[in-house]
Amino acid sequence: MSRLLAVLRSAVFIAWMAVTVVPIAIVALLLSIFVRGDPVYWVCISWLRLSIWGARVICGVRYRVQGMERLPADRLSPVILLPKHQSTWETFAFPTLMSHPLCYVFKRELLYIPFFGWAIGRLDMIHIDRSKRTEAWNRVAEQGREYMAKGNWVIMFPEGTRTPRGDQGVYKSGGTRLAVTTRTPVVPIAVSSAKCWPRKSFVLRPGVIDVVIGHPIPSTGRQPDELMREVEAWIEAEMRRIDPEAYPAVAAAH
Repeated sequence: MSRLLAVLRSAVFIAWMAVTVVPIAIVALLLSIFVRGDPVYWVCISWLRLSIWGARVICGVRYRVQGMERLPADRLSPVILLPKHQSTWETFAFPTLMSHPLCYVFKRELLYIPFFGWAIGRLDMIHIDRSKRTEAWNRVAEQGREYMAKGNWVIMFPEGTRTPRGDQGVYKSGGTRLAVTTRTPVVPIAVSSAKCWPRKSFVLRPGVIDVVIGHPIPSTGRQPDELMREVEAWIEAEMRRIDPEAYPAVAAAH
């Protein structure tokens, strides 16, 4: 019965997102004809807020955040956010949590999604063709520097794709390479979103998602691979602390 209820609630939630995305995307597209940048961004973020609200009210998915005070308060102090990636939830939640506009690096295929993709195509985001690695990196470096100079924070998922709860993907050094190139600090973030919204599933489960923000790590004088190993070690250790049920071997050792 609980499984059926979760399915029904999740179906209502998906319908909620589908219904609300259309009018907000239209407003964002029309507004982008006259103005670009922050105004269009915050219109789009209003839909993400509705989605996170819907997940909480309809499906019982709540969250708590630790370490927000570790982020720079200055509008023009750039950082590169490097979060754990388990779910769609964090891609929706992070822009609603952060005071600065976020600049995602994502595959360009997302631009073809009706309304959602059309709207994000009007934002200061970095969409890349993953099949052209050199061209993709040049785009990340050029646009990343440009957008951070405007006060945006770049966000990249080091594992590239969503990983199942309790698993660890391959941490790629693209984010730290950008950090070293631009001399920008990186911020590791742990998030236990798969507890409530597993990857490749539209069924959301009630519960609490933990988001833990680490201290900014300077990139000056570092090597990208070595810096990413530090990010990886912090995130994975924190994941085992906030979600011990997903790592039974670690829990048993303690």
